[in-house]
Amino acid sequence: MTGAVSETRLPVLPALMVEDAVRVALLEDWGRAGDITAQATLSAGHRASAVIAARKPGRLAGLDLAEAAFRLSDPEIRVEKVMADGARLAPGDVVMRLAGPARGLLSAERVALNYLGHLSGIATATGLFADKAAHTRARIVCTRKTTPGLRAFEKYAVRCGGGANHRFGLDDAILIKDNHIAVCGGVEKAIAAARDFAGHLVKVEVEVDTLDQLREALPARPDVIMLDNMGPDTLREAVAIAGGKVLLEASGGVDLDTVTAIAETGVDLISVGWITHSAPVLDLGLDIVID
Repeated sequence: MTGAVSETRLPVLPALMVEDAVRVALLEDWGRAGDITAQATLSAGHRASAVIAARKPGRLAGLDLAEAAFRLSDPEIRVEKVMADGARLAPGDVVMRLAGPARGLLSAERVALNYLGHLSGIATATGLFADKAAHTRARIVCTRKTTPGLRAFEKYAVRCGGGANHRFGLDDAILIKDNHIAVCGGVEKAIAAARDFAGHLVKVEVEVDTLDQLREALPARPDVIMLDNMGPDTLREAVAIAGGKVLLEASGGVDLDTVTAIAETGVDLISVGWITHSAPVLDLGLDIVID
């Protein structure tokens, strides 16, 4: 099950962003005195080798953060990344080899594995959804339902799993939802107001709950229409009404049992909050190599 994601070009995580986040995580873990267990049981001269390996099948994400944890813990630690983010993992696959001061290795272990397990879990969950929609035109996209402080990394993990990213925040696209429509006084009024406000590079998406709202939205020419909580039959009708004039995003009620039927309706995008807010951690472990 090895091999990197080929259907998408993975983004690059800026080294400064990675280092800043990992430094905070290490300081949180080390507290006021550092790793007193490692200090108590290991001398400064102890050296060790270790591997990080998958214990369950899945998709890999977060190697740069794990590497940064070990290098910040002790710059003498040698890190070899055996696999690449986006790779499909089988139980037993080694993803990283490590060698260096034992105190530094064990003091960084938990932070490194926390990042790897969490982000690989998101990549794995995304891959499960993407695989079920792979025979259709639909792309799986994430949402803003992310862990505070980890959004950029979690969205990176979605890409590692074969998905695509929705907006990163409130400032990079206009998404008119039901409450905006209620206050503004209607779908068409809300879209018109957004068009008047938006710069030429800012896209406008509107959420609709009914086919009547869809019909109201189409003449206002939004860039994307989100079809919220519609079943497959209604989604197929929405696709026919839109006639390819606008990107259609299905949202709500999406799980592994429903995603294939939703994808087969002809929508362009399927947004899934679960892949970032509830994906289970992928089990990876660090084991000392005894010569």
